[in-house]
Amino acid sequence: MKIFIDTANLREIKEACSWGIVDGLTTNPTLIRKAVQASTGPGFDIARHIEEICRIVPGPVSLEVIGLDTETMVSEARKLHHRFNPLKDNVVIKIPINTNDGTGDHDNFRGLVAIRRLADLGIPVNATLIMTAEQALLAAKAGARYVSPFMGRIDDFRKPEQDAGSAQETLPTGSEVVRQIATIFANYGLSTEIIAASIRHVGHVRAAALAGAGIATIPFAVLNEMSRHAKTEDGIRRFCADVIPEYSGLLSLL
Repeated sequence: MKIFIDTANLREIKEACSWGIVDGLTTNPTLIRKAVQASTGPGFDIARHIEEICRIVPGPVSLEVIGLDTETMVSEARKLHHRFNPLKDNVVIKIPINTNDGTGDHDNFRGLVAIRRLADLGIPVNATLIMTAEQALLAAKAGARYVSPFMGRIDDFRKPEQDAGSAQETLPTGSEVVRQIATIFANYGLSTEIIAASIRHVGHVRAAALAGAGIATIPFAVLNEMSRHAKTEDGIRRFCADVIPEYSGLLSLL
C-alpha cells in the first residue's frame, strides 16, 4: 500500500519525506488554513508554499478547488494545474463527488460533470468526499484517477453506540466501504485507485490495508504513531542494557 501524507505543514512534510516512506500528499482548504496559522514568518506566500510542497513530495500532490458549480471548479482546476504542475508534473486536482450541501434544490451532478471534463482535458482528478461505494463507482466512470473514501467520517455517520437499534447500525463502516469499492473496481477492471482518507488512528490504516486500499493518506501524528509499540521500546532498552564491552569494542574497530 502506498502512503500519502495528509497535511500542508512543511515541517511535517520534510520530516515524513526524510523517512523514505512517503509516496504522495493530499491537502484541502482546512489543512491550508492550519499551515497559515502555524506560520511564524512576517508573511505567508501561499503560492511559494505550494511550490515547495510540490518540489519536496516524491509523488502526486492533491490540491483542492473551492468552487461549487461545474464551470468554477473546472476553471479553478485548470488554473491550479497550469500554475503548479510544471514544477514536477505531480499535481492532482481534488473535486468533490457532489457539491450539493443539502440546503436547497441543487444539482447533484456538478462535481461528476467537472470530473469528466477535467479527465477529458488530461488533468488527473482525486474525487473527494466519497462516502459510499456507489459514489466511487460514479467517479471512476467519470474518469477520476483516484477516489477518496472518508473512513473516519463514514464511521462518524454510523454512530452505532448512539443510535442503537436504529437503521444507522446497518450502514457499512469506513473499512467496509473501502472493501466494497475495491471489490467493485476489481470486478469490472476499473483502473481508478483508492485513497483511504479521513484516517483518525493507526487502526484505520491497518483496516484500509486489509480492505484493499491501494493508498492511505495519513496525518503526520498517525504516521509517527505507526512505528511505535511499548514492547518495541522495551526491547530497545533491554538490548542497550545487555551490550557487553567486547561487542562495543569490536564494532569500534570495524
